[in-house]
Amino acid sequence: MNIGFIGLGVMGEPMAGHLVDAGHEVVVFNRSRAKVEALEARGAVGGTSPGHVGEKADVVITMLPDSPEVEEVLFGDAGVVSTLRPGSLVIDCSTISPEAAVAIAARLAEHDIAFVDAPVSGGDVGAKAGTLAVMMGGDADAVRRAGEVLMAVAATLMHVGPAGSGQLVKAANQMLVAGNLALVGEAVTLLQRTGVDIDAALAVLGGGLAASKVLEVKAPKMLARDFTPGFRLDLHHKDLKIALAAAERAQIAVPLTGVITQLVQALRSAGDGGLDHSALIKALERLSGASPDDR
Repeated sequence: MNIGFIGLGVMGEPMAGHLVDAGHEVVVFNRSRAKVEALEARGAVGGTSPGHVGEKADVVITMLPDSPEVEEVLFGDAGVVSTLRPGSLVIDCSTISPEAAVAIAARLAEHDIAFVDAPVSGGDVGAKAGTLAVMMGGDADAVRRAGEVLMAVAATLMHVGPAGSGQLVKAANQMLVAGNLALVGEAVTLLQRTGVDIDAALAVLGGGLAASKVLEVKAPKMLARDFTPGFRLDLHHKDLKIALAAAERAQIAVPLTGVITQLVQALRSAGDGGLDHSALIKALERLSGASPDDR
């Protein structure tokens, strides 16, 4: 299949690589040429613009920071829509607001182009392993077509409703991840301050009801003070704001999400927004005196 892929960041680069490895003809575009060259060495074709990608592809996947970037590559000058043929499919794996996804679907429909919002979960680890979970919003036929492509990058593919639904489920996902990160951070801080055998403690916690993927993957990073970004605090903050806006529209209270959003904002204000979201522990440590990184 001829696939275009736009956005070769921490998640996008390994995802595009899996598509190449699966035997697809993949045309890639990214602002950083180095990421394009790395995939060219694996068999991808480097695109010169989003429009060039659209010209060569039957399916275009976008993996970008937010809706303005998605809208620009699709509808801007020399954008995908200027060259993509009617009957083609756009799959947006970015995390954007549900309203933006619905609006993009409507604009693409005017050009007889199908759309699926397909945000992913699993982080950079899942992207590299090809084991992402994908929550897909769109009509059944478009979702079926998207699934045939995304099976190369995912272990779990689920149709969750019409356009925009994937983004609503992703908002819930980001709430759960943020809450889990905060509690893991609190637990790690408590265990470190009280002098127990931290490795033994985490092992037994991981064997009981407290076990979670966040505990398994992120607690070791917190202990090692390794906040190399797999998923940046800046992006998680953006996602939590999407979740808060969705909750407000639904007229439901999400107090824990609100508090954690403020903790993340405090870190961003301190210049830590570029760190991995496991750095949330730094905000909790500062509330308890000081973070080791501040000494």
